Amino acid sequence: MKQIQKKSKEISTIQLIVIFYLSALIVSTLLLKIPFALRPNVHLSFIDALFTAASAVSVTGLSVVSLKDTFNNLGIFLLCLILQLGGLGVMSLSTFLWVMLGKKVGLKERQLIMIDQNQSNLSGLVQLAKRIFITIISFEIIGGIILGIRFLSYYDSPLTAFKHGFFASISAITNAGFDITGESLIPFSSDYFVQSIVILLIVIGAIGFPVIVETMEFILSFKRKKKFHFSLFTKLTTITFVILTAVGSLFLFLLESRKFFVNKPWHESFYFSLFHSVTTKSAGLATVDLNEFTPSSQMFMSILMFIGGSPSSASGGIRTTTFAIVFLAIVFYAQGKSSIKIFRRELQSEDILKSFIVITTGAFLCLVSILILSITEHGPVMEVIVEVSSAFGTNGLSLGLTPNLSTFGKFMIIMLMFVGRLGIVTCLLMLRGKGSKEKFHYPKEKVIIG
Repeated sequence: MKQIQKKSKEISTIQLIVIFYLSALIVSTLLLKIPFALRPNVHLSFIDALFTAASAVSVTGLSVVSLKDTFNNLGIFLLCLILQLGGLGVMSLSTFLWVMLGKKVGLKERQLIMIDQNQSNLSGLVQLAKRIFITIISFEIIGGIILGIRFLSYYDSPLTAFKHGFFASISAITNAGFDITGESLIPFSSDYFVQSIVILLIVIGAIGFPVIVETMEFILSFKRKKKFHFSLFTKLTTITFVILTAVGSLFLFLLESRKFFVNKPWHESFYFSLFHSVTTKSAGLATVDLNEFTPSSQMFMSILMFIGGSPSSASGGIRTTTFAIVFLAIVFYAQGKSSIKIFRRELQSEDILKSFIVITTGAFLCLVSILILSITEHGPVMEVIVEVSSAFGTNGLSLGLTPNLSTFGKFMIIMLMFVGRLGIVTCLLMLRGKGSKEKFHYPKEKVIIG
């Protein structure tokens, strides 16, 4: 017994987070395998249930089965619960329930929340978890009601309309990308109101929970008549997010101007470009079959999916701040400067090094995965590139390869979704464990670079 307790103490916080997510994956798989959750005469194999559960826990949205034809209302409800678990984060959701039961959140639990939400400070984590839960649930309810009312003109039954409305709201704000229409949002490709609401929900889920909390505090500061200063994280994240969305929209518009957008009115082309620039952050919902786009657009969208959304959000990928810091490091180095100064702040060397490690590790992982899957799977290389980028960015967009994946291919995509959701840093720290301090150093020597 003492040995077991000793071993449990030796498990690092990072490893504990991974264990929690693996446990959530196993429980979710078993829930989706319940016969009462499936439609009559439908059999869901273990690997397909595992893949769907992994996609839901990681809020990716890739699916090897049709949700519409596989799950009944109970199954859809269970899927919504799993999406909440994945979108809000296992520890944030657990903390809220823990506090609601009147339990005290200890240091170990706070460390788990810190890792789960990609924070660097232990202070205010319980309050952050509560705010995240309340804010996201509130937006989901509001979004579900608005979309449900709008869908009354699309569906005969009010119950069906609101079911689709709430599922679309949850899928968008958790950046899951799942749909129960069987056609994503293609049926609403001409409905700019639906697209605008979905875009707003996607942004809320992808821009980062701390950004949302700070924005709310900024609004409340007017009532309290107190000065409020946004953190460097919020400033950098928001500007990077906006720039990537604007550049993404512009590039997609230009790349398809003489192809898919030919003979289409400007407003339709604009919404197609804007929606798919936003959805590549991590959402995975689509208003058009991606096979309609040119290979250039598909490759560009793969890059956006690789970058993903912001840290401490429902997004995956390398994250926007990583991309921004690497880009700034290159610009400042080219100018002959040894440090990065932005918004009257100077970035820490550790964060710069960490950003380069994340982007290179992520690129290496994706390239190796593309190479392997291009050998094992039967499909064009572009389909594999989009599939890998989508899985790593926990996005959900696909050119149609997902249902045709081999068993080996499914396990590889599950691994990529898992890494994308947890983050490169978390996965590397998991392998390192608690680590140990260096006891000595060798003499330093320069090496020729480049």
